[in-house]
Parts: sequence; structure tokens; C-alpha cells
Amino acid sequence: MIKKLQRKFVMITMISLLAVLLLVVGGINGLNIYQTNGKSNILLDMLVQNSGSFPKQWDKGTHPPEPGEETMPKDGEDKSEVQQSPGEPPASQEGDGIRGRGGLFGYRISEETPFETRYFSVTIPKELADSSETVSVSQMQMDLTHVAAVTEEEVAAFANEVLKKGREKGYCGQYKYQKTVKEDGQTLLIFVDCGNDLQSIRNFAGISLLVAFLCLVLVLFLVSVFSRRAIRPVIESMEKQRQFITDAGHEIKTPIAIISANAEVIEMCEGESEWTRSIRNQVERLGELVKNLLTLSRLDEMQERLQTADFSCSETVKECVDAFAPMAQAKGLQIQKQIPQGLYMNGCESNIRQFVTILMDNAVKYAPDGGGIRITLEKKERILELSVYNDCEEIPDGDLNRLFDRFYRADSSRSRKTGGYGIGLSVAHAIVKAHKGKITARAEDTGICFTARLPLK
Repeated sequence: MIKKLQRKFVMITMISLLAVLLLVVGGINGLNIYQTNGKSNILLDMLVQNSGSFPKQWDKGTHPPEPGEETMPKDGEDKSEVQQSPGEPPASQEGDGIRGRGGLFGYRISEETPFETRYFSVTIPKELADSSETVSVSQMQMDLTHVAAVTEEEVAAFANEVLKKGREKGYCGQYKYQKTVKEDGQTLLIFVDCGNDLQSIRNFAGISLLVAFLCLVLVLFLVSVFSRRAIRPVIESMEKQRQFITDAGHEIKTPIAIISANAEVIEMCEGESEWTRSIRNQVERLGELVKNLLTLSRLDEMQERLQTADFSCSETVKECVDAFAPMAQAKGLQIQKQIPQGLYMNGCESNIRQFVTILMDNAVKYAPDGGGIRITLEKKERILELSVYNDCEEIPDGDLNRLFDRFYRADSSRSRKTGGYGIGLSVAHAIVKAHKGKITARAEDTGICFTARLPLK
């Protein structure tokens, strides 16, 4: 139980950390990609607005305008004759013009930008751009003065690929392109080399993922080491509770034995009466309750080191079912058995015997007079499936798996009548859990069916 709680604590911590790291790594890589795309878009816009090249010259000592800068005419000057600031589009062009910064954190255009940027342009006549035929090198007008890594044949292949795609912007390998139609109808294709930027994105993504992975491993190590210290208060509380149940159970056995002995003495002296029978019944119920509490405490403690051995599950189940035949006959119950021979499993035989006894006792107690009980045992691949069905006068509402909760009673008046404390099925659940199995309860026809799936090994 403690190790399971520790594993669950580590798992929840690591899942939470993984979600945060994925959010952080995804966010910073997304911003990096957004910023890089913003930079290439600014360069493409500038090249398109200047017909495939940067402005011919920038006045010495000046820099490209910042966003919102305007060139005001001097006194007596006509506004239409004022030259555009370097790097700005002509006044006749629409849009906001070329910006000096782009992206979230900004990209500044400087006098060095034309020398840092590798680009080339292709101009295609209108009649060739509109046709579906492949345009040859001789039919294109190329400007390759600002790039050395491509040949004219490669440029022609890029241009034809862009024409087939029909998109205004996109990527051809490591080159980002933008297509525009000039005033004379010719198609202008601008390609900017983004190889270094794309490589930077990949490097940044790889490094960030590696750092996140190392952080995850480091935190996993630290959480695994210190998790037991973190859940120490819970462990201490569970151990104190288990110790209290064990001590109280053993202490209660003494007064139970004395009360039982006194009742026998009274019967010997005064004879059996209604009161002595009641005392003996209540002592028996109290003894059974203490026994179940001690079993639960022991199973919680021994889940990780259960003593197991190979035994015949068929024989064990058959013996337990046959032991309840007289009780069932007294109530007129019909018992149907489907227990094939030769089914073996590896487990604690005494616990399995107690488990089957609890289910049979529960079935006999709550089946109405003249009802039916059905027990089936079958092998399914590497699992033994045991089902115990009994008719019910009234099937409890809600989730029937709550019947396995300690001291839960769907009908408290009926439980008192049958002598139950709502702990027997909890013991059955603990036994199945200790054997790495699973038990469920479901409504079936006019009754309840308890099904346990126990691994063979």
C-alpha cells in the first residue's frame, strides 16, 4: 500500500512537470518560429516593393526609418516631389510600407542588411506565367548577383515549382519565396535564403528538448529519492491506524472469551434461555468482526510479500461451496455449480478459501427463500474468472462496486437482520487485490453477480 501510494505520488508529480515543460518548450519554440518568419516576411516585403532588390543607396549616416516615421516636406517644397525615406515603398503603393522592426521582440533593418541577406529574383513574362507549360531558363529573367549557392537550372526549377503551387508565399527547400505581379503584368518571384534561420530553429528546438528531458530525468530522480519523505505523514497515519486495529483486535479477544465463558456458566447453572442465546449470538458476531478487521490489516501489510504456492483452485472452490449446502437447503435455495476440474493457480490458498467463503456467505444471506445461486469458475487465457450470482429481493441503486467499501451497507436494516457489518466484501476485495486481481459487482437479471479475475501466476 505504501509503495503504491509512493508510485502514485511520483507519477502525478512527473505528469504535472511534463505538462509544464511541454507548454514552456512549445511556447518558446513557437515564439522563435514566429520571430524568424517575421524577419523573412519583412525582407521579402522590402525586396518586392523595390522590384527585387534593396534600395540602391542609403544616405551616409542615416538608417532605415522606424515604424511610423514620415518624411515631411521642406518649406516651399511640393509634397509629390519629396523622396521616400530609404527602405520605404513608393507613395503610390498601398500598405503600411516597410517596417523597421518585426515580430514580437523586433527585427531591425540596418545598412548591413543587404550584405547579410542572400536572395535572388526571377521575372517571368505574363503569357508564360499564365500558361501551364514549363518555363525554360532562356525565357526567364534572373538576378543571381546576391547568391552563389544555386545555378540557373536550379532557379528555373524553383520558379516552375512556385508557379505550379499557385501560392503567394511559401518555401522551396531552404528558400522562402513571395510572388507578385508587376504593373506591366510580369510575374516577379523573390527568393530569400533562410537556411541559417531554419537550422537555428532546429538547433534551438533540439537543445530545448534535450534540456527539458534532462530536467525531467533530474526531477524524477529527486522525487523518487524524497517522495517517501513527502508522504511520511500519510505513512505514519496508516501505520498507526493499522497498529491500533491490530492491538485493539487482540485486546477485544480477551473480554469476548470471558463473556462467552460466562454465558456458558449461566447456561450450566440456570439453563439455556433467550438471553443467553442472544449473548452467544452477539459474541459470535463481534468475534467475526474482529477477525475480519485483523484480516484487512494483515492483507494491507502483506500485499507486497504475500506467501504463495500452486494449488488446485477447482478443489478449493468446490469445498467452500459444498460447505454452504445445508444452509442453502434450509432456505430452499437452488445452487448451480459450473466448476471444471484441474484448474490450478499460484496464490495463497487460505486467503482464496476465505474469499470464496465470504462470497458464498453473502449469497446465502441475501438470497430470498426459494431463490437461486450460481457459481462458475473458468479459465480465460492467463486468468481464472470466478463468478458468484444470487437472486435479490431488491437490487441496490447506484454503483454496486461501492459494496466493497468498508462498512458500506446499501440497506442497513437488512444488514442488521442478516448479521452483517458491511466489512466482509471489503475483505474479499482486499484478498483479490493482494493477488493482483480485480473484482467487480453488477446487476444481472433479478440479482447481483460478483466476478473476480485472478491471474494464474
